[in-house]
Amino acid sequence: MVRTAAVPDRREAILAAALHEFSERGFAGTRLDDVARRAGVAKGTIYLYFSDKEVLFQDLIRSALGPVVAMIEAADVSHLPLRAVMERLSQTLVRDVFGTSRKNVIRLVLTEGSRFPKLAEFYYREVISRIMAAMRELLKAAIARGEIDHAALVEFPQLIGAPLVLAVMWDALFSRWSPLDVEKLLRTYIDILFARSRP
Repeated sequence: MVRTAAVPDRREAILAAALHEFSERGFAGTRLDDVARRAGVAKGTIYLYFSDKEVLFQDLIRSALGPVVAMIEAADVSHLPLRAVMERLSQTLVRDVFGTSRKNVIRLVLTEGSRFPKLAEFYYREVISRIMAAMRELLKAAIARGEIDHAALVEFPQLIGAPLVLAVMWDALFSRWSPLDVEKLLRTYIDILFARSRP
């Protein structure tokens, strides 16, 4: 006997199914019929929660990456050195983003954002701009305290997130021939970033 998702779980089931379908077929190739079938709901049920495919994808971004963004925004270098904050963030990113299907949301935006600028704009507004603003504040505090010497990072906070973007793209394109140890990559990056500040 096939059990349908309980009513409170339908939205989560739809989001999980959407992530699978988008990851497998891309944004353009994904049909709401397939999402509904995978979620075990009628197609009309999707419209109770999401007005169209674009809104579904936007909510997928929000639900998959919103908690990570909020954690970065809440990071506080007034009690911990920036290195300790970055080490904790790296562990979380490896475990909760790269180690899960959430990494596919990032990959989808990177590969399809140019074809669907509204999705790219939404991702920029909900994820990228918020992370960059939070990182600028963390970096300013760390520079003021003499923890790092690279003042240009305040102007280019994108450099802080570059290794994770590299890891997502490497995983999608080259991991079958050369798997990447993402945890070690991020540890090495942090070592390099703070190398000049070591006693």
